[in-house]
Amino acid sequence: MTNIKLIIFDLDGTLIDAYAAIGSSFNYVMCKLGLKPQTVNVLRRLVGWGDINLLKPYVAPGNLKQAMSLYRNHHKHSLLKHSHLYPGVLFLLRSLKAEGYKLAVASNRPSKFSRILLKHLKISDLFDYVLCADQSRYRKPHPEMLNKIVRRFALKKSQTLYVGDMVIDAQAGKRAKIDTVIVTSGSSSKLEIKKEKPTRIISAIRRLPELL
Repeated sequence: MTNIKLIIFDLDGTLIDAYAAIGSSFNYVMCKLGLKPQTVNVLRRLVGWGDINLLKPYVAPGNLKQAMSLYRNHHKHSLLKHSHLYPGVLFLLRSLKAEGYKLAVASNRPSKFSRILLKHLKISDLFDYVLCADQSRYRKPHPEMLNKIVRRFALKKSQTLYVGDMVIDAQAGKRAKIDTVIVTSGSSSKLEIKKEKPTRIISAIRRLPELL
């Protein structure tokens, strides 16, 4: 992978482990609505599609608006208690920035919560641009978010690398025709990822420089 100038990152499961925070907020909603709580391992499989899609399978349509309000009010506090960077992320981002790469985020999270995470974990200043689902007509795996970021920097897709953790990240990268690296630290299994045939698969985000 030569001539890369822009690296776009997913957040959850790629740079940040917020599964405990998501589980805490989700089960708070279940408790409030008198519904059955779920384990973090069950919820992990649903992370990455946005918070509305996280709740939809478990909440009646007539209660979804209330559930979303409960979830989001709780989650802004839960993120501060239960989220952390994966090992090596801070060093990685600082090193890439020092080497002159442009760094961006493409997340299916709402902007509010993405920015809470980035600020709390002290990495917001390392990104040149952050694009979230509520700033785009379509969420991943649609390629629009990735395409929009590439256009913003006036670069070629051959100069861009996308890094994510899920099947939908591999699909988004493929549809955008951007080289994509998938790390196996997130919501999708290695077998599921392999079926999508991303450019490369790595076991940990700290191994990314080996590809550059």
